Amino acid sequence: MIHFDVTKAGGAGHRSGLMRVSARLADGLRGVATEVRWPTWDRATLRADDWFFTGELFSEEERPGFTAFLEKREGRTAAIFHDAIPLTHPHITWPQSVARHPGYLKLLAQFDLVWAVSAASREELLGFWRWQGLAKTPPVEVLALGADFNSAPRLTLRATPARPSLLSVGILEPRKNQMFLLDVSEELWGEGLEFELHLVGRVNPHFGAPILRRIKALSRKNGGLHYHEAASDAAVTALYATARASVVPTLAEGCGLPVLESLWMGVPCVCSDLPVLRENTAGGGCLPVALNDRAKWKAALRRVLTENTLHAMLAAEATSRALPTWAEAAETLRGGLKT
Repeated sequence: MIHFDVTKAGGAGHRSGLMRVSARLADGLRGVATEVRWPTWDRATLRADDWFFTGELFSEEERPGFTAFLEKREGRTAAIFHDAIPLTHPHITWPQSVARHPGYLKLLAQFDLVWAVSAASREELLGFWRWQGLAKTPPVEVLALGADFNSAPRLTLRATPARPSLLSVGILEPRKNQMFLLDVSEELWGEGLEFELHLVGRVNPHFGAPILRRIKALSRKNGGLHYHEAASDAAVTALYATARASVVPTLAEGCGLPVLESLWMGVPCVCSDLPVLRENTAGGGCLPVALNDRAKWKAALRRVLTENTLHAMLAAEATSRALPTWAEAAETLRGGLKT
């Protein structure tokens, strides 16, 4: 039996990337996994041939008794590792996450099997363990997350949208770099380029307020800027349908799901040229740009908005390239968690 941890996903009031990953994998494992929640789950039901599987973040402070459970468990344990961003970018991460992340990474070393969401995140985890000098660690494999957004059918042919529109999906916080995108967009608008920019994402309660204020101020000056805080998956799908390109100027990612989901919808993606995103951009449909290089970002956005030949090429690559699915991700887990 697979005991699937939904402690946070089951009670979350928002759909963060981690929560969406947990929900989609739970759907894929339906019928072979039983959902459990800490601390109400009766750990005594975990037998020697069973698996406890989690895609969530955890710490002893959040889950009293979790360390003892790992040390004395009867069955086997597996986890998904997303990223080490609280350690690599502590200045833009909630202090509580920064404080707890090292302990979380150490607890992962006590699991029997770990899947990382990218080759880059795998190297981060292995590097941390080497730095800590841990003598015993589990195997870490790469799990390709699904690109299929909102169970929408994949587009195999996409016409060029009638109006120039850009779409950026992600929580409003410094890591997602919306401030930089707004600065670049304001310069392009000031130079006479007409286009719409749609921002989708909840506000990070610790770091997002200045970004929201900037959005409101700029939207009063330019009617082409639109913010959608509580957009449903259906609303985001509709925005993808009219977008000429998606924009991902992020500073750091564990995988970069918005890039994959944009490609699934047949929408070319202009994104930061980060090693982790190159794992997804190499197959085509993307225009990687040097991180925070304003001149290069202005040029890239202008090109994707105005050059129909370039846009058509990127759209063709997006609609024709191979992309992973959530069903395939769940099948990989099934294979690894055979009981």
